[in-house]
Amino acid sequence: MLSLARSFAGTVPRRVALLLLAVVGIGASSRAAEYFPPSDKDGGWRTLTDAGQIRRKAGMDLDRLERAYTFTQRCSQNGGLLVVRRGYLVFERYFGRASRDVNPDMASTGKAYTSIASGIMLREFRDKIPEGLDTKVFTERFLPEALPLDDPRKADIRLGHLLSMTSGHWGEGGSPSTVVLGKAGGLKGVPGQDIRDLDGSSLRVPLWTHAGAGYSYSSPAPHIASMVLRRVTGMDLKDYIDTRLAKPMGWGPWDYCLHRGDVRMPHANGAGSIAVHATDALRFGYCLLREGRWGGRQLIPADYIVQCRRPSPYNPHTPFSLQFEHNADGHVAGAPRDAFYKSGAGGFGIFIVPSLDLVIYKMGGSNGQYDPTFTDVPQPKTVDTSRDGWTSIPRTPFHEGSLGGDDGLRRVLEMVGAAVRD
Repeated sequence: MLSLARSFAGTVPRRVALLLLAVVGIGASSRAAEYFPPSDKDGGWRTLTDAGQIRRKAGMDLDRLERAYTFTQRCSQNGGLLVVRRGYLVFERYFGRASRDVNPDMASTGKAYTSIASGIMLREFRDKIPEGLDTKVFTERFLPEALPLDDPRKADIRLGHLLSMTSGHWGEGGSPSTVVLGKAGGLKGVPGQDIRDLDGSSLRVPLWTHAGAGYSYSSPAPHIASMVLRRVTGMDLKDYIDTRLAKPMGWGPWDYCLHRGDVRMPHANGAGSIAVHATDALRFGYCLLREGRWGGRQLIPADYIVQCRRPSPYNPHTPFSLQFEHNADGHVAGAPRDAFYKSGAGGFGIFIVPSLDLVIYKMGGSNGQYDPTFTDVPQPKTVDTSRDGWTSIPRTPFHEGSLGGDDGLRRVLEMVGAAVRD
């Protein structure tokens, strides 16, 4: 590129040539200086702790980050807040049973990993799934275990519908909600996933509408997407993530929460319950921030990440694209419109804000989400139990915005964003 720019010097006005050289030079310098952290065992993230350095090098206000952390402590029994800007880890603080080296059940935050693994699959195995997100998956080729179909409408479900929660599958919980073109509704509860038969129970969840006609948050949908990935790649979701993301980025010990009492699930749950170290959750978000690059490798297709952060043709109903909530409509008023994130039960959330060069990981979770028997990963022997008696602020008619869950997550996004002082 630089030699090409120089070749123009004799054919365009001198000022234009100098400008072109400057722009190309800035780009080349930026790429040369681009930072990717080594694994924790090899030194880990570069960090800033002094308020002056954080202001000068990362353009952030430490006092405002402290306020965001204080708020985070009010949101969940256990948790933490980690912030990376301009490649610097500028804030890392934990409370309760959370710490850098634990592997908690991150709940639905894991759905983001399922989506990104699917994006990698679509590039790597495009000869096997040439229609990409538009592929109708309830077929002999991709889901033979689903045949014969218990509902003929399932034949129209595409991979993009599964990953955008518009497959028509019944939402979860005691009173699941629906959204059709921005208008909310409700459903009665129906049986959802059964960990003793995760694949079969996910496939049997009924439809409340036809594919694309409405949004309802249904965990069976992304798990079915992980079953498609298993069929296409010949690998379990966990193994695929390990080879395509974890090893290249240098994650520490990680797992899915496969052990549930006397049950050991044979496959990773595409609906969530991944369990990674906090600084590795940051690595995942940082790779998305860097458009899928890690060092000299393109781990994730950049165009797939773009689809995660924009309104999706598969979901015209809500700001939810390929398992990420996006802020393109500005519904999180205090955050940039290019912010996108995935939350999980208990107050977990990973946030990416490209315009601010910012990644945030908010940890949360009840004591149960830190059960060391969920995974095969050894956990720290010393546990801080000082928050074991903690209880949340109760909801009242005058306090609709609970401090936990999505309300707490969105507020943390706004507060950390407000700490940017460029």
